[in-house]
Amino acid sequence: MSTFQELGLNTDLINAINDLGFTQPSEVQQKAIPVLLEEERDLVALAQTGTGKTAAFGFPMLQKIDINSRTTQGLILSPTRELCLQITNELKLYGKYCNGLNVVAIYGGASITEQAKQVKRGAQIIVATPGRMKDMISRKLVDISKIQYSVLDEADEMLNMGFYEDITDILSHTPMDKSTWLFSATMPREVASIAKKFMYDPIEITVGNKNESTSQVSHEYYLVNGRDRYLALKRLADANPDIFSVIFCRTKRDTQRVAEKLVEDGYSAGALHGDLSQNQRDLVMKSFRNKQIQMLVATDVAARGIDVDDITHVINYQLPDEIETYTHRSGRTGRAGKTGVSMVIVAKSEVRKIKSIERIIKKEFQKKDIPSGMEICEVQLMSLANKVHNTEVSHEIDTYLNSINALFEDTDKDELIKKFFSVEFTRFFNYYKGAKDLAVTESGDSGGKSRSGDETRYFINVGRKDGYDWMKLKDFLKEILELGRDDVFKVDVKDSFSFFNTEKAIEEKVLSFFTDFKHNGRFVNVEITENKGGKRGGGKRRDRKRDGRRRDDKPRGERRSRRSNTLESKGDRRGRRSDSPKPRRSKSPSDRPRRSRRR
Repeated sequence: MSTFQELGLNTDLINAINDLGFTQPSEVQQKAIPVLLEEERDLVALAQTGTGKTAAFGFPMLQKIDINSRTTQGLILSPTRELCLQITNELKLYGKYCNGLNVVAIYGGASITEQAKQVKRGAQIIVATPGRMKDMISRKLVDISKIQYSVLDEADEMLNMGFYEDITDILSHTPMDKSTWLFSATMPREVASIAKKFMYDPIEITVGNKNESTSQVSHEYYLVNGRDRYLALKRLADANPDIFSVIFCRTKRDTQRVAEKLVEDGYSAGALHGDLSQNQRDLVMKSFRNKQIQMLVATDVAARGIDVDDITHVINYQLPDEIETYTHRSGRTGRAGKTGVSMVIVAKSEVRKIKSIERIIKKEFQKKDIPSGMEICEVQLMSLANKVHNTEVSHEIDTYLNSINALFEDTDKDELIKKFFSVEFTRFFNYYKGAKDLAVTESGDSGGKSRSGDETRYFINVGRKDGYDWMKLKDFLKEILELGRDDVFKVDVKDSFSFFNTEKAIEEKVLSFFTDFKHNGRFVNVEITENKGGKRGGGKRRDRKRDGRRRDDKPRGERRSRRSNTLESKGDRRGRRSDSPKPRRSKSPSDRPRRSRRR
């Protein structure tokens, strides 16, 4: 079926489709719409983000409900506020000629009283986030006991966000004989469980293969040292002057930090994450849709509502914790028949994840090097030249031509061109002149660093008893010190203390940060250890004479570690003795910190 008319849609919907400029239905629409119009059946549709799933369930629901009734007949659950509002707005556009249609969005962050009033006026279709919907049901502000159609949109993402219990509770208030339509980009076990529990003999529609990425998107990865991740991001942006992108970070903190740094460096960027108010999120998305923001830095959850067709690039500043989430990320680009690029910035320790993602999306990544400074300068110069060449001439300046010509009458053509382009080009040239090469090879050390031995090992007085394993401690140190993930390595967690390494270049930053640093009301103490990989006596003895006297000659209250000004409690010292190697005179290598000998 090549047209919407052939799918069986009525005149009101066809008129709205023509107004929207839709010409041909997408594959998921061709497969889903006729089935949903002809039969009262449950349906499971697996299709990538950006393939037109909203229209695939929206058109059949609009055609089948009774517009003249004020009873709620359709319920659509979606994972985020942004997606909830997006679906609501699209349904209103699809139903613009359906006189009497009332579609209401129910989501957190807005007045629950106002939403209840809108429902009470008669909402044939409710689009809701699970949390707010459950709240309104418990307050008896909404009645879904007579709905005929329920839709679980982005079902995999809702379950990833922990909404399983909310969904099951909400659906328990709906009639058994309703039709349930489940739409998802991936099909993990949890989604299959929902389908089995709440659906009867569903028809399954798959566009492409399960979990497979769309063919409109190419996939690239760039290997860098962890500490160069932000520099790599800037180079990728500069190497693509017309970039209109979404940049994904794992945490809200990283999202805000990266966006702020981009703005400070002169890029048109903005942040989108869960700590923003609804008004702030609306303003950011409005700016992005109007292309006032060229680079939108977002968390995975917040980005679920981004529905912009012209996104050229998705940049994975950090890979997601769940590999399946990559499918959702890459689906932000290559929409509405356009092509797009999904870029991943990785350290060596993350390369194995690329292979795992390739198996899931059934697409191969192309390894590319971060562009050099001179390559970026060339791209920017030619981009500027093309803009000038394609610029439409404004005759408003005709009256000033005589003055301009007089100014340049002694300047030949080549020199004039050089002067003109130097105005913009010099800025890039000066920035990238002599810039280091960020490219890294996959051979050598797997941590993304040249472990030349010029590194520092530290003792820290937190361990397993404080709830840390090696990964949690590494993430904790990375976040509070604002380091790259691979700037902290060789993490070794004991019961009540731990050890970690950094390169020596950031030793002062680490030690100065932990001067009088408290976490959860407790002093966190960091000291340099003497782990040389050899005998204990191989390093300097910190209890020998300093400035003509022994350290032990200091008053008791002044006995501190070499670097830290924090004092440990007796319990901390006692815990360290019990967990540390017992004999100080042992010939075996030791990770014990440099401390004065107590007599």
